[in-house]
Amino acid sequence: MESLKSEYLFVYSSLLKGFGNPEYDYISRYFSFAGKAKVNGILNDLDGIPVATPASGDYFLNGELYQIKSADDFSFAIGQLDDYEGVRPEADEIPLYKRELATVYKEDKSTEIAWIYWYQGDVTGKPQITSGDVEEYVRSKGY
Repeated sequence: MESLKSEYLFVYSSLLKGFGNPEYDYISRYFSFAGKAKVNGILNDLDGIPVATPASGDYFLNGELYQIKSADDFSFAIGQLDDYEGVRPEADEIPLYKRELATVYKEDKSTEIAWIYWYQGDVTGKPQITSGDVEEYVRSKGY
C-alpha cells in the first residue's frame, strides 16, 4: 500500500470536472473539490493533446485542487488514476506520465503540496500553450 504523503491532487487537463471524462468519477467519488489553483509548469500542444511538464519561474498551469475524503481510500483511488494516466504501463509500453508532488498555489495565496501527473515524453518543437489554461485553450481551438 502506498503512503499518502499528501492528501491533495492537482488536475489541469482531461481530469478537470468540466471535461466529462469517465475517470473524473474516481475524483468526485474519493476527493472533495478544494478550489481553483495553479502550479509551476509549462503546457504544450502535443498534436491536439495538452501536456504539462514541470517548470520554475513565471510559468503556471491553471487547474483544480482536490482533497482525499478518506485516507483509507487513497491507494485505491490514486491507483485508478495512475492506470488512466499510464504511470505503470505494460512491460512493452513506455510510461508517458509520472506522478509527483508539487507545490500548488491556491486562490487565497496559501500553498499545499499535491500530487500531479507530469508528461514524460519529448515536447521539443511542440507549441507552448502560454495561457497555462487547458479549458481556455480547448475552447479557443473549438475541440
